[in-house]
Amino acid sequence: MLDYIKEVLKNMPDGWLHLTTHRLDIYDEQLAKTQFLEQFEVLYKANNATRSALEKLPTAYDYIRLGHPLSCVLEWAIAKLNNVEAENVIGFSSETTPILAVLRKNLLEQVNTQICYTNDLPENFDAELIKRVYGYHFEFKKVESLEAISEFKGSTIFISKPDDISKVARNSNIDFSVNLYGELGSLLVVYGAQNVTYIQEIQHVRRRETIAMTPSDCLLALQRLTGEASISIQDIDMDTAKKTVLAEIADITGAPTPPLVGSSGLSVQYAIMMGLVHEALEHHPEKAIKFIVPPNCYGGTNDQARRVATCLPHVEVVDLLVDGENDMVQSIDTILNDIAKEDAIPYIIAEIPTNPRVEVPDLLKLKSVLNAVRKTPSGELAVDPVFILDQTFCPNLHFLGQGEILDTGRAISYASGSKFPSGGQCTAGYVVGNRKAEGLMGKIALHLRLCDNEATPHQYQILAEQLPSMNQRIREAYTNTREFVDFIQASLPSAKINFVSEELAQQGFMPSVFSLDLPTKGDTPVEKEAYKRALNHKLIQMMITEIPEESKYCVSYGQLKGCYWTIPATSTQGTTKEGDKDYIARVALSPSMDLERHKEVFSEFVEQI
Repeated sequence: MLDYIKEVLKNMPDGWLHLTTHRLDIYDEQLAKTQFLEQFEVLYKANNATRSALEKLPTAYDYIRLGHPLSCVLEWAIAKLNNVEAENVIGFSSETTPILAVLRKNLLEQVNTQICYTNDLPENFDAELIKRVYGYHFEFKKVESLEAISEFKGSTIFISKPDDISKVARNSNIDFSVNLYGELGSLLVVYGAQNVTYIQEIQHVRRRETIAMTPSDCLLALQRLTGEASISIQDIDMDTAKKTVLAEIADITGAPTPPLVGSSGLSVQYAIMMGLVHEALEHHPEKAIKFIVPPNCYGGTNDQARRVATCLPHVEVVDLLVDGENDMVQSIDTILNDIAKEDAIPYIIAEIPTNPRVEVPDLLKLKSVLNAVRKTPSGELAVDPVFILDQTFCPNLHFLGQGEILDTGRAISYASGSKFPSGGQCTAGYVVGNRKAEGLMGKIALHLRLCDNEATPHQYQILAEQLPSMNQRIREAYTNTREFVDFIQASLPSAKINFVSEELAQQGFMPSVFSLDLPTKGDTPVEKEAYKRALNHKLIQMMITEIPEESKYCVSYGQLKGCYWTIPATSTQGTTKEGDKDYIARVALSPSMDLERHKEVFSEFVEQI
């Protein structure tokens, strides 16, 4: 089996190591990982490790945060060597988050947890903080050996730091073992039929609050497992790469606080959320916390906010209506007035421009509403809001620097690095704050460390290489997008396109993504909706089959080349409530693509309808 893996590593497709997003046209979410591994097992039994065979394997997961081919292969190999099911082995880039994943499930199920260890706990595991801020319950037990672990009424987690990457701890009294691998991350193994229900929940934590072990680290782990020299990933000068990245982010954002860099945009967002919960507990322990979130925004943001609220009784999510007929500024004003009446703490998470409708609010009015003085029913000053800006669509804008639009109230900005910052080559994200949020950034840094979610050395290296060209790529991709939007408007005037105006572009809002509401027909609303949805699929199918080398059915954005098509309702809005989903086509263009060919295919599409 190890010899077979050696061959796989020699012949694997480049995308296994270098892509953050994969094709949705060969991806079935219900069969994530299992479908990939079933077909991988067929190749293994046939001793077929040719590149052409490996390239035909279905997509393992829709997005690398949750898992990818190399993480599946590593987990499969560890499972084979230890005679457990592959789905019971779950790899993490973080050393602490797998433990938090079990604790979360046990909090909701009201199950006791004991954490046993011989020598080492994860470096950043702060038990007091985890109990106080996250609300998790557990007890520690240091043991002399694995055999010393006795029966416990509840879940037993055993933490070890094995010299041999292939070995996992087994004992009939252990429910979960966590192997710590230092910079590579960790592997969690689930034991016992009674714990099978934990697997999906643990994978969902990996999807929303952290990431899987990265492709480059999985490759190192597999090379270590097979006894191969680690030749694929060069030694990384972490200090130099990190210094470059922090300087680039400071320059790009114009923000006065030192940036923090996490393993993904959602890792960063989780640190922001938990850091602000921590801040509220310290300064206003008696007050409720309200996270104000658009119900139709990117599914990860939406889902994560609700997952935090599910665990903490003093935290609630409030819907912020921002798109279409709803005005973001008016919605925020109404909600902040209501929250002041409740004497609660308002934390607003919003995207500018909005996703997927690509709308920008009146920024001067936004500033005024955020800075308005509000009173509680007792006449006290209400807690001022923190505006948490998801700036992924337009990371080039200066929102937070002195004299900028979000300078006067507490504001934080973050971005997903899998988009423009890395050009789609890694998932790392970053966060900065304005001068009023300086005190909050320490708390965010604390929770980024606690969850062991800082960017990996290889992620820092990729960002160091890609960030210097980011603003130039943004301008070039916007130019392509504007030209394609103008062409579509001219060739299909009945289509509704959501994109920024020329005036907004001159202010610096230069997204390279737009949404397309195709014309429809039918006698009833149901018929019209069905016709439009079918037309979405017809257009995307034409693009990806006629221009397969460039057009992909994918959720990606900000890539170095190509054009990406998706339907938010069935991809990025996967966990969004049905009534808030957008069944429209979302198109993302890059700086390097054959725009004329895309126009030709779109013209063919128009002729067919």
